[in-house]
Amino acid sequence: MQAAAGLFITFEGIDGAGKSTHIENLADALRARGRQVTLTREPGGTPLAEQLRELVLHQAMDPLCEALLMFAARRDHLRQVIEPALARGDVVLCDRFTDATFAYQGGGRGFDLAVLRQLERWVQTRPDANSLRQPDLTVWFDLPTAVAAQRLAGARVPDRFEAEPAAFFERVAQGYAQRMAEDPARFARVDSSQPREAVWLAVRAAFEQRGWLGRNDGAQRVGP
Repeated sequence: MQAAAGLFITFEGIDGAGKSTHIENLADALRARGRQVTLTREPGGTPLAEQLRELVLHQAMDPLCEALLMFAARRDHLRQVIEPALARGDVVLCDRFTDATFAYQGGGRGFDLAVLRQLERWVQTRPDANSLRQPDLTVWFDLPTAVAAQRLAGARVPDRFEAEPAAFFERVAQGYAQRMAEDPARFARVDSSQPREAVWLAVRAAFEQRGWLGRNDGAQRVGP
């Protein structure tokens, strides 16, 4: 029997959108189908990338430095975790990837998109093909910034990004919308202002449509 091909799935959206809850649900549903799952995140996922994450989240820096650190962390993450997992045939579920850089640094910070695209080409060009490593599917949890702020109020001490004003996150949302407009077939947009069960059903539907889950896979996991 031929081994299943690897799948690269990314979850995107601002904090408070519910990514963490549903990425765990999806991992459980895929494992129930017999798939090996690698759960990871960005920035982070390797010891080096986690150290860079701490710098980006908590140390003051200009947008270029921020972008360079994001892509440095991504390069290590791709080489050490993502590419080996895909080669094994795993489903890689990653909490944020390059779309977040275009949304946060490009949209939120207003950084030069042409520079980000050049960094994307340098970091994500696959060694065995003349193409970029991109997700097979990106689930964008689209949430109004006011709702996200209500969900996060008092939850934790905000990092450099969470402390930004509402206008910043409006620009981030526009950055995500632009990325989806550039590659609509790769995206599944989910209205994450809905109740948790409805959000999970929408996530699952995106995977059913692609034949990656059956109708009843993961149906039991809709609560906390």
